[in-house]
Amino acid sequence: MKKGMFGVMHYLMPKKGVLTLHSSANEGPKGDTTLLFGLSGTGKTTLSTDPRRKLIGDDEHAWTDHGIFNLEGGCYAKAVDLSREKEPEIYDAIRYGSILENIKFFEGTRDVNYADTSKTLNTRLCYPLEFIPNVKLPAMGGHPKTVIFLTCDAYGILPPVSKLTPEQAMYHFISGYTAKVAGTEMGIEEPTPSFSACFGEAFLPLHPNVYAELLGKKLKKHGSTCWLINTGWSGGMYGEGERMSLKITRKIIDEIHAGNLDLCETTTMDIFGLPIPKHVDGIDPNILNPRNTWADKENYDL
Repeated sequence: MKKGMFGVMHYLMPKKGVLTLHSSANEGPKGDTTLLFGLSGTGKTTLSTDPRRKLIGDDEHAWTDHGIFNLEGGCYAKAVDLSREKEPEIYDAIRYGSILENIKFFEGTRDVNYADTSKTLNTRLCYPLEFIPNVKLPAMGGHPKTVIFLTCDAYGILPPVSKLTPEQAMYHFISGYTAKVAGTEMGIEEPTPSFSACFGEAFLPLHPNVYAELLGKKLKKHGSTCWLINTGWSGGMYGEGERMSLKITRKIIDEIHAGNLDLCETTTMDIFGLPIPKHVDGIDPNILNPRNTWADKENYDL
C-alpha cells in the first residue's frame, strides 16, 4: 500500500516542481541534510540510522523549494541477522507497536530468531519514526548538502566511493545501476545486476528524464555534493570477492560528512571517469581502488 501511494506521489509532485525521492534522509548536528538513494538491500535504512545524526526517514521523501520532507512517517527495515551489536537503533526500535513480518521464534520461546529465513529471505520489521531515539520530528530537513547514490555492484568493479559532477550525477541517477539481492523480491536468490532508473524504476509513472532534470536543477541551485558509494562486492565479483564491509562504508560516509573528502587528491578510474580518493583516513588505501583488491588483475581489466 505504501509503495502504491509512492507511485501516486511520483506522478503528482513533479508536476508541481517537487522531486520525489526513493531515498533515506538524515540531518547532522549543524543542520546539514543528507539523502541516500538506493534499492532495497543497498543500505538505505542501515546507513541513514546513525547515532550522531537525526533520522528524517528511511525510504520515501520529497524535495521542494523549501527543503525535504518525509512521505511515510515510519521505517520498513530488513531483519535478516539483525542484532543490537550491528544495528542498535533499529534493534531497539522493536517494541510494542512495531510489526515483524515473516520471522519465526525460537521454538518454545517468545525470543525472535532473526537468522531464520525458512519462510523467506525478505524478513522485515515496521515501526514508526518516533521509535528511533534520535529521530527528527516533524520529519523535515533543509536542502541537502550531500546526496549519496548507493549501488550494490555484484561485479566488484566500482570503487567504494567516488565524487560525481552534476552531469555524472544525472547519468548515474538515470541509469540506476545496482544489483537486486536475495530477500528483496520474489525469485531473487543471488545478486542480480539491474538498471533501475532513478534508483526506483518501479515507482516512476513519468519518463526518468523528468526526475533527472529536476535533480540536476536542484543540485546546481543548492550546491549539493553528490557521491557514488558501492556497498556491493570487493576483491572480485559475487562468488569470488566479498561484500563491502559495513564498517568501511560507514567510515567513508563519516568522512564525507566531516568534509574531509571534498578537496582530497584523487585518481581517475578508466572507462567510467570516476574520481577515486587516494586517501580516506582509517581505511587501507588499496581498498579504495577496486583493481588493487583483485587477485587476478587482468581479469578485472577484462
